[in-house]
Amino acid sequence: MPRPAVCQLDPAITARRPLSLFAYAMGESSEPVADTHSAYLERLSAWGFSVNPLLRLLHTPEQAAAFQAEIAAARAGLAYDIDGVVYKLDDLAWQRRLGFAGRAPRWAIAWKFPAEQATTILEAIAIQVGRTGALTPVARLAPVNVGGVLVRNATLHNAEEIARKDVRVGDTVVLQRAGDVIPQIVAVVLERRPEGAQPFLFPTSCPACGSLAARPPGEVVLRCSGGLICPAQTEERLIHFVSRAAFDIDGLGEKTIREFHAEGLLRGPADIFRLPEHEAALATREGWGAVSAANLSRAIAARRTIPLARFIYALGIRRIGEANAKLLARNYTSFAHWRAQMRAAVAIGSDARSELGSIVGIGPGIAEELAEFFAEPRNVAVIDQLAELLTIEDAATTGQGGQLSGKIVVFTGTLTAMSRPEAKALAEQLGARVSDSVSKKTDLVVAGAEAGSKARKAAELGVKVISEAEWQDIASQS
Repeated sequence: MPRPAVCQLDPAITARRPLSLFAYAMGESSEPVADTHSAYLERLSAWGFSVNPLLRLLHTPEQAAAFQAEIAAARAGLAYDIDGVVYKLDDLAWQRRLGFAGRAPRWAIAWKFPAEQATTILEAIAIQVGRTGALTPVARLAPVNVGGVLVRNATLHNAEEIARKDVRVGDTVVLQRAGDVIPQIVAVVLERRPEGAQPFLFPTSCPACGSLAARPPGEVVLRCSGGLICPAQTEERLIHFVSRAAFDIDGLGEKTIREFHAEGLLRGPADIFRLPEHEAALATREGWGAVSAANLSRAIAARRTIPLARFIYALGIRRIGEANAKLLARNYTSFAHWRAQMRAAVAIGSDARSELGSIVGIGPGIAEELAEFFAEPRNVAVIDQLAELLTIEDAATTGQGGQLSGKIVVFTGTLTAMSRPEAKALAEQLGARVSDSVSKKTDLVVAGAEAGSKARKAAELGVKVISEAEWQDIASQS
């Protein structure tokens, strides 16, 4: 894959590349710039920034539909590639109120163009094992150009999807890139099916370690039961561990991880932080040298201190993405407290399990995943090894020092001044930990109209209950 122009080490080469950009979004500013997104873009244009000339302020669904058709017709003649249209709320105050879900803004939505399609031959079906043990079928294709990209592989998702589309080795298939990015098989050209083509039989054992591949209740994906003994899962977990949103260690890419794992240099995450002990040997590897080995040692040393949220995410626990890792870090604040509570949550019916499942955004399903992870002694051993090698920083609490800092708050009943999600988001901004259930650890219950069982339980437990008006007074003073 070619390096982006801005990553090119030779500035003379970069200078010869015609780089340009459209300014389109607001970052940090010392003072307000505008009240609306469109006005902000006008200011950018006045300051000399390039703003896309195709942008338009729309007022009705009919105008939006007409704009989509117009852009779709003009797409082929543009001097740059686009894959759709993004609609944004113009009022910046509304944008702030709606906020984000993870990285996705609630105030914007994308409309994608229909994907370009092509036909090719399915030459084989391979099974890949992911870091959570999921067995994913991948189509190996005769190379074909789709939307300017040469495609050789495409996801087949799972066994049910293969059976539904009746995809067989040797078939001529219709291919497209979903969102102009991910290759996928849309359909089979049955009239071109070769004689003797057989339905694909999904394996019942892991191709990497031979362990039983089973389908968990309620899921469509088969998973390897080998866990930490499965080499494919170990490799994928290590690749995830050093990924950008986790430890982000320069010099440890996917290829290097696989090589080091195959040679026995990396058997688990803790071995990453022992690699500097092998710096002299690494310097003698083909394509490395003393400089590369020293750079890797420095990159590893720079990551021996890491925030709790990134540490949790790096562990690769199933269903714990960046957003949930941040939720856990914010609720448990320190590594020691998080580890202790997760170990306690292994026991079904425990207060720790109840508290974990009541965290807004976590819930009982994810709580069970966490409990299963911590029920495995080898997983706990890995975490403890890392804790001895690293400094894991406590989570910074937003709104620290205010009336709600560190408090557990529960909302119940109907709120009138703002929606329940808005109230929860505001409480978190003020440093509170928001829960969906009342327990003896709850500090405050905000009761709106028609508050029911949660308010009654709070009264039984002696937890302070306040009205929505009182909540607004506290929020405004914090």
